[in-house]
Amino acid sequence: MTQRIVITGTDTGVGKTVFAAGLAGLLDGFYWKPVQSGLDGETDSEVVARLAGLPSERVLPEAYRLRSPLSPHRSAEIDGVAIKAADLAFPVLPTPLVIEGSGGLMVPLNRRTRLIDIFAEWRLPVILCARTTLGTINHTLLSIEALRARSIPLAGIAFIGDEMADTQRTIVEFSGAPQLGRLPHLDLLTGKTLRDAMIAGFAFASITGGD
Repeated sequence: MTQRIVITGTDTGVGKTVFAAGLAGLLDGFYWKPVQSGLDGETDSEVVARLAGLPSERVLPEAYRLRSPLSPHRSAEIDGVAIKAADLAFPVLPTPLVIEGSGGLMVPLNRRTRLIDIFAEWRLPVILCARTTLGTINHTLLSIEALRARSIPLAGIAFIGDEMADTQRTIVEFSGAPQLGRLPHLDLLTGKTLRDAMIAGFAFASITGGD
């Protein structure tokens, strides 16, 4: 079984936090979001704690908690903080770890380093969360090219939203990337409805590498 997997998105607000919560819950593992930008309301770690059904100690503390809901580099500057790549080494744990990135791949962490640069150092398999709405073909194919240009392993694409069969097929055909499944928008989002949707929408073995 894959012990560590990175969840990223084609852009912000795509639904990767909900997907990460569902995956962490199914794996009965740990969750870690290294950088949180925006502390008003529920943070992504708090959303995962609520939806994944994990013990509190399985949701690891963020390396950086930044007040403003902006790109991490700017939010850090406003807080008078410098995000250092050395602080973003992933923890080694005895059970699976789901790591969620901040926004899309090219999001800056500081004036020199983008999130994708950290992923290139880690060399961990990445699941790319993509919308099914208009514009996703361009965003998804560009994201896949960026990952492959840096030899970052792509585990596959998790589509999020209403089924758009031709859009999903087009992305898979042009990229050659595996389609892991699709998570629909849930009118009632609870731990149970998310878990049921994940089980129904994804081939569990294709994500974990198990049988």
